[in-house]
Amino acid sequence: MGRKLGIAAAVLIAAVGLALIYGYGQLTSFHSVELTDSVHVIFGAGGNVGLLKTDRGPVIVDTMTFPLQGRRLKQLAERIGGGPTQALINTHYHGDHTHGNPAWAVGMRVVSTGRTLSYLEHFDSDFWRGESEGTAPNDTFADSHEMRVGGKTIRSYHLGRGHTGGDLVVLFVEDRVLHAGDLFFSGRYPRIDLEAGGSAQHWVTTLDRVLALDFDQVIPGHGPVTDRAGLTRFRSFIAEVAELAAEAAAAGKTLDQTLATAALTQDAGYEVMWIPFLVNFDRDSVIRSAWEEAAGVVEPVELP
Repeated sequence: MGRKLGIAAAVLIAAVGLALIYGYGQLTSFHSVELTDSVHVIFGAGGNVGLLKTDRGPVIVDTMTFPLQGRRLKQLAERIGGGPTQALINTHYHGDHTHGNPAWAVGMRVVSTGRTLSYLEHFDSDFWRGESEGTAPNDTFADSHEMRVGGKTIRSYHLGRGHTGGDLVVLFVEDRVLHAGDLFFSGRYPRIDLEAGGSAQHWVTTLDRVLALDFDQVIPGHGPVTDRAGLTRFRSFIAEVAELAAEAAAAGKTLDQTLATAALTQDAGYEVMWIPFLVNFDRDSVIRSAWEEAAGVVEPVELP
């Protein structure tokens, strides 16, 4: 019996070790794609990272999920960008887009909307204490923001509510590339963060404003890079979900009734967003959030 227990323990330890090795590999494995001579997208375990190469060094949009990733990301970005990081931009407050920030020194310019900073301080304040203190956004705006760095123009816009109430999009002007953050999930089911001001009903109008900008390629918050047509297809999906939820709530349908009868047509080929042991973002979760908004079940947190 003792020998069998010893073997079982050894197998368990080996399995845990392999899992840790695999997990470390996933967290530190990045894939970089060049979109133009100056713009790259970096894929990894977290939100897609946009990188603009300038004459002075890179401007980086979003920093993934863990400080460990941030350190590896900083090395890669500065190698691609040919110099020290000039600025970070956080598209919204979620940790899979911001928790790499502490890899950069306190005092690094970090751009976000003012609402994103408020949500970060309200929902995620514990992370930004201790070693992470001083690496949250420090250059905030309400509607629009422009930087000129090393011969390049970077414009950030807050165009309305959608994924959260503080989302921004980033336009690399000369390269005609847009980083849409989580206002756009490319071929993936999105999250609607109702507590932090997310809204299916407002998301459609926000995307109409995004589509009025001047760009060719789009970096989504999650999923593959696409173009204006790809973003338009995602808008059609959000519009369908918002309309379905509004009609169900107006008719007095319960959530279960809505889920049982919902007939969506604009999500063909969509993949589930799966975060192990935490959440799944799938068709039902999107419908649920849209119904909860339409029925007034979940209200956004009131912040100053």
